[in-house]
Amino acid sequence: MRATWSGLIQFGMVALPIRLFAATEEHAVRLHEIHTADASRVEHRRFCRAEGREIPAGEVGRGYAMPDGRMVPLTQDDLAHLPLPTKRVVEVLGFVPGQEIDPISYGRPYFAGPDGAGADRPYALLVEALARTGYVGIAKIAIRSRERLAVLRPRNGVLIVQTLLWQDELREPGDLAPAAPVTDRELELAEVLIRELTGVEGRELHDEYAHALEQLVAAKADRRELVKPPETPAPVDLMAALEASVRAAHAKP
Repeated sequence: MRATWSGLIQFGMVALPIRLFAATEEHAVRLHEIHTADASRVEHRRFCRAEGREIPAGEVGRGYAMPDGRMVPLTQDDLAHLPLPTKRVVEVLGFVPGQEIDPISYGRPYFAGPDGAGADRPYALLVEALARTGYVGIAKIAIRSRERLAVLRPRNGVLIVQTLLWQDELREPGDLAPAAPVTDRELELAEVLIRELTGVEGRELHDEYAHALEQLVAAKADRRELVKPPETPAPVDLMAALEASVRAAHAKP
């Protein structure tokens, strides 16, 4: 793995040199943009509005738009001198019980590895202390051109640094929660069903989208009709559905 960030975790008077590595990777199915009239590929070109011409990648930079419309060019050297302490320091703000973090806040996870032999002991100490207490660290970090909150948590002896959304990035659900009442019997059956269906083996689960897309492409290429998936079952009486679900769960080996 290639490190995406390096710097220090600072908690109290302890400074822990670390490197961050992406902890996840997505296996997305890539579809190309085409011209629907002839199925040819569509290209996106870099076009300068002022000069009215296409420009090479080497002439493309970045800029910040001012309120009055002026564009201020920013170079990589400018951004390297950004007066932001968290560019190279994970500033631990405090520690809280892990269950206090709402999962909706979680962002991208990174593996944190000790950077240098001198970092091994403070690294092992932090991971073990977090594991024993059940607490997680709340920190600030600047990564991928943005400053974010982050949570420091242990996972199988390794420190995870996972970004968090800011509070103003979380949306309110409004009136999505229904006000419909439920009966004690319905609630009892739902609890029984949940207990019967407890446990999911994640290693046995796979993304079926890529396989379904391959089937679709093959059918289109061979000009044959694709077998349609089963239709979504129509809603049935809630009590009847709960009772049938519990019976089916009981019947499973």
